[in-house]
Amino acid sequence: MHTIRLTGSDAGRFLHGQSSQAIALAAPGSCLPTCLISPTARMGGLAMVLVEAWGLDLVVLSGDATTIRQGLDRVLFPADQVELGSPEPALLLRFTGEAGAPLAGEPWMRPGVDLGAGRDQPALLLRSAAELPTWLEALPELTAAQAELQRIRQGFPTVPNEANDNTNPFELGLAAWVSLSKGCYVGQETLAKLATYDGVKQQLRHWSAAAGTDVPCRGTSLFTANGDRAGQITSSVSTEEGGEGLALVRRSALDQASLLAEGGVELSISTPPAFVAPPVGAGGQTGAQA
Repeated sequence: MHTIRLTGSDAGRFLHGQSSQAIALAAPGSCLPTCLISPTARMGGLAMVLVEAWGLDLVVLSGDATTIRQGLDRVLFPADQVELGSPEPALLLRFTGEAGAPLAGEPWMRPGVDLGAGRDQPALLLRSAAELPTWLEALPELTAAQAELQRIRQGFPTVPNEANDNTNPFELGLAAWVSLSKGCYVGQETLAKLATYDGVKQQLRHWSAAAGTDVPCRGTSLFTANGDRAGQITSSVSTEEGGEGLALVRRSALDQASLLAEGGVELSISTPPAFVAPPVGAGGQTGAQA
């Protein structure tokens, strides 16, 4: 992952208008989750904004930081008092279980959303020049495969599997990453219409397959028992118990406890813990929060 530093008197106002979260009036020390979206509210990335007295750090959690930085640079006006830094590598430590208990003296971030390790778990940002804290040596580290399984079980979307040109924040359970009251910003009109006119047509769900079955891969189509098209798998892993993953399920099939993957494999369907239902009026009645 990477950070992009924004400095200058207009930094807060500028990023406020280019992302989904209310940033302009945030107090120093704030940690705000935000989506980087297109004018049609399609996903380009997930980030946290660290607000400081001198400016902002955009912490790119998922998405290409260079592309995001180029996109921000393209919409800067000459009169804007904003300096965009280059993407800098960083490490975000996300804690699970008892290891999430804060330790004194560390600059813990608590964005108030699930980053893939639980909604109340803290995170620690380590910049490229920072040394790993010595207390980390005593904590077990998840392997890449274990971390991917953790992400899937929580329901945290990632680029490009779930977050891409075909999805918007409400479909991915990211309602808490969006402000509908902050005024004009890129993608605001589309999100406002979704929240007003019941426009969310699919939602992110967790699926699991029994042991001994063929585990469907990303891109596999889903169907109801009646043969109606029900969605598509976006992430897939094999486990000792069978298989698990994430899928985008059409609204018409959200009440189904199980769906069939292409080829006939039965999948159990559930709402992942990280998923926050769309705002009332945006399909929320058929997609209750777990």
